[in-house]
Amino acid sequence: MAFGASSMPGRYGRRAVLRRALLGIGLFLPAALPLGARAAEPVRVLMLGDSITAGYGLAQAEALPARLEARLREAGADVRVIAAGVSGDTTAGGKSRLDWALAERPQAVIVALGGNDGLRGVPPAETYANLKNILERLKQRGLPVLLAGMLAPPNLGADYGREFRKTFERLRREHPEAVFYPFLLEGVAGEESLNQPDRIHPNPRGVEEVARRMLPPVQELLSKVQGG
Repeated sequence: MAFGASSMPGRYGRRAVLRRALLGIGLFLPAALPLGARAAEPVRVLMLGDSITAGYGLAQAEALPARLEARLREAGADVRVIAAGVSGDTTAGGKSRLDWALAERPQAVIVALGGNDGLRGVPPAETYANLKNILERLKQRGLPVLLAGMLAPPNLGADYGREFRKTFERLRREHPEAVFYPFLLEGVAGEESLNQPDRIHPNPRGVEEVARRMLPPVQELLSKVQGG
């Protein structure tokens, strides 16, 4: 089939058509996206924790970081919660791997450690020193922090439990810039229907409850992100 001159532009005609097309697109670029501008990326929130953060006994999609991220997105926040949980980790372990975790370049950090300190009977003074070190290093980097508190199991005695709780209260007073969530497992600890058979780790329903309760303080944390 033959095409006439008016149907198929020649070599220079094609260039002119392409030039006009590019110019037409360019006319709309300033209104849609400034030249050189990049689409905004999600705010990166690192969750430094133990088996609760790691999602022990759960699928990755059921773990706390994933469910917390889902709730934040449902609430309109463009955020990515980075899971940095290691099962069995103590505050000492979290302190030792902090720099490694920060390689993810987070813009805010949730510190959710201390449960294993309580289970192992770590002296509260050591737990305090480790968490203080973590909070001070994050403050030096200018990173907003949410500190999630923890309670010791009752079998270690009332005196230990009281001193353990005071560890987090003291850190709260010394670091007023941090968002404080008194107890990570609030509303879930001790509830058989919300925990796995070991009665320590939340099941999927328990994780949803933790994420629901944490939503407001995490939203407060996001408000502290530079430019947030």
